[in-house]
This record gives sequence, structure tokens and C-alpha cells, in this order.
Amino acid sequence: MSGSLQSYETTIQAQPSAQIPRWQMVIRSNFQGYLFASPWLFGFFVFTLGPFIASLVISLHQWDILTPMQYVGLRNFERMLQDNLFWHSLRVTVVYTIFAVPLQLAMAMLLAVLVNGNGAVKLFFRAVFFLPSVTAGVAVAVLWRWLFNPEFGLINFLLDAIGIQGPPWLSSPAWALPAVIVMSLWGVGSTMLIFLASLQAIPDYLYEAAEIDGANMLHKFRFVTLPMMSSTIFFTLVMGIIGSFQIFTQIYILTNGGPENATLFYVLYLYQQAFRSFKMGFASALAWVLFLIVMVVTLIQFRLAGRWVYYELGE
Repeated sequence: MSGSLQSYETTIQAQPSAQIPRWQMVIRSNFQGYLFASPWLFGFFVFTLGPFIASLVISLHQWDILTPMQYVGLRNFERMLQDNLFWHSLRVTVVYTIFAVPLQLAMAMLLAVLVNGNGAVKLFFRAVFFLPSVTAGVAVAVLWRWLFNPEFGLINFLLDAIGIQGPPWLSSPAWALPAVIVMSLWGVGSTMLIFLASLQAIPDYLYEAAEIDGANMLHKFRFVTLPMMSSTIFFTLVMGIIGSFQIFTQIYILTNGGPENATLFYVLYLYQQAFRSFKMGFASALAWVLFLIVMVVTLIQFRLAGRWVYYELGE
């Protein structure tokens, strides 16, 4: 291998640079880098960029996998706008995002503040709060299905202990989506660790200066902690919203979109169209609309970030 690389480099050096196009010189000068990056490049082009382009082509066709594709232009997108379930699934996903993401960030921030420090007890609870976030999604959904059981689930058992009659969580259209939102708080451990790292990076002299000015604990959190963590909060907010639009595994196991489509999330509806109805063209159109929605929402967040996100400039 080393001998071939040396002979290749000797050949490059022997050729006049004036006769070689610039793009070829760039590739040849970085040949070893491209060689080591080739496994990732192969995976990107085959498993990411390739399906990305293929889905765009399929969205312009009618295809059920078993028969040849038929070109229909933008008919799949026109049909989408007239589909009530499309708007319903989008509305369910948006409602989930509006309530779940802020609750997740608030819970993660609270836990990060509570376990901030170096004591043995705090180190123990860091691990306890983080472990659920690395649990497999299917296992989490099965666990919460038992917890939400109206007859012998732990949640209704605890509510009965304090004199409150627990609702039929997953079998009620009114309570199914709130139950999913509650379940989403289970995995805030990873966000907690990000907030914890940001908390520990705040210089102590800022808190000392605030104390000299007479600030109490709430003032220090409001005027020191939150501004210094604003870039971290912005990052977790963007990632949280993107993740909320892509929720699938827990819903598929927990409710499968029921009852009465109360938890028919967007990606679950996309899955049903693709792998139950075999409407691959329509499902690809749904995927592209989801991509555009997420992109627009993310761009809006970046546009508004300058109004509240603070970045500390280095010296």
C-alpha cells in the first residue's frame, strides 16, 4: 500500500502543474484524505444522498412497488392538500411539539440545576436521570404502556392512593395525546447533560459580581445563568423540534395512531401510506413536505436567534 502511494505521488510530482486542471490537483493533493474518508463517503452517497434524490423522483410518480412507476407530476402533492388525515396528522404533531418540547427543556434545566456539583449523591442522580435516555425506544413504549394501564397501571394506582380517579389514558381520545406528552419527559437525560455542561462552563466571577450588586438566587438565574446558556438552549430547542416532528417508534408501539386517530402523528401516517397502503409516491411526497416544514421552522428559529441568543466572544 505504501509503495503504491509513493509511486502515485512520484507520478504527480513528475507532471507539470500547468498541464493539470486545478480540480485534479486538489484531488491528487488530498488523495490520502479522500482514501481514509471513503467508507463514510460511500455510506453518504448510497444510504443518504441516493435515497434523498430517489424519494424526490418517486414523489412525482404513482408506484405500489409491485408494478412499474407511472409519472403523475405534482398530483401527489395536490392530493395531499385535499387529504383530511394529512392535515390532522400535521395538527397532532404540531400540538405535540408546542407542549412537549418546552416541557422537556424545562425538565432538563431543572434536573441540571439540581445535580450541578461534584458530590457523590449528585453524581449518582446524574446517572439515574441519564440512563432512561439511552433505553431502546420499543422498551420505553412497552414500559409506559403498562404504566398507563387504567386497571393495574402504576400511574392510576398512585392517583387512586390520593383520591383521584385515573383516566383511561391510552383508550381515550382526550387523554391519549397528553399521555404521549408525559411519556416524552422520560428521555430528557441527554438534554440534562448538555445543560449541565453549559452550567459548569459559566465563570464564577459573574455570580460573584451579581451578588455584590445585591442579586438573589432568582436574579442570578434570570440575568446570569439563562443569558450565558442561551446558545445551548437554542441548540437543544432546534434539535428538540426536529426530533418532535420525527417521532414514530413510541407511537407505533404505544397507540399505533389511536384511539380515533388521536395520536396519528405525521411520520406514522407516512409509514401507513408507504408500507400498508403501498402508496410510495404519496408517501415520498409526504416525506418531502415534512423536510420542507422542518427546514422552514429551523430557518425561522435561526432568524429569530439574534434577538435572544448570546454568544460570548473570545479574547
